[in-house]
Amino acid sequence: MNNQPIGILDSGVGGLSIWKEIVKELPYESTIYLADSINCPYGDRTEAEIYILAKRLVKFIIQNKAKLIVIACNTITVACIDKLREEFKGIPIVGTVPPIKTAARYSNNKKIGILSTLTTSQSIYQKRLIDTFAKNCEVVNISASEVVPFVERGEVEGKEVKELTEMLLREFLAKDVDAIALGCSHFPFLREEIEKIVGSKVKILDSGNAIARQARRVLTNNNSLSLSKNTLHEFYTTGNAEEFVKVSKKLVGDKFRRLIKEVQAVSL
Repeated sequence: MNNQPIGILDSGVGGLSIWKEIVKELPYESTIYLADSINCPYGDRTEAEIYILAKRLVKFIIQNKAKLIVIACNTITVACIDKLREEFKGIPIVGTVPPIKTAARYSNNKKIGILSTLTTSQSIYQKRLIDTFAKNCEVVNISASEVVPFVERGEVEGKEVKELTEMLLREFLAKDVDAIALGCSHFPFLREEIEKIVGSKVKILDSGNAIARQARRVLTNNNSLSLSKNTLHEFYTTGNAEEFVKVSKKLVGDKFRRLIKEVQAVSL
């Protein structure tokens, strides 16, 4: 079991922001990444729809002998991670959520912003996080589902994405938030653009590194850390494989670009 891969799933390329952190944190581990490009984005879908789609992704990862599943998608996590854990009890499942606790801790003036997709922003799961970790803060919660297609095309800079991001962040600036929690794995790829707009005094936070460390803890507790650096990183998508290769190599940077050699399209 030690040399079996970590399975990572997302609606598209966004989860690569978490995949990068996992590869850095766990360099001996192999990975298998699955992007549901055909059905991306998930951010405006109902929880029932998301659950149906997510089950198919989890089944594919399990069929490919993964020892751990990382749901690199906030929308799937808040919509149905508990149901997925109940249905697939034989494998540990780690999810990702907006780093609200960290944002509240970093905030000096107790004003934080949360940038997420529509489903995430309206979820009971996220409301629970706010009530638990940011109840003493003024919280500005903005849905930004419309920027996901830009990231899926690799458009993380330029006039159009800049104008859209500026419009979305306008309320954060008006409310003088000093910490922003990114609640979608696509958004870290827009970090540079966001920082230009809100300025260096605003702390931008994502959950990538925390998820990677949680993956390490789970594998350590299960005594299933890889014992040798004979790594293999496989990538699958439900469609548009050539586009995924092009965009992912643009997004992940030189250090990781060489690991994405080929993407296979699969039918689930």
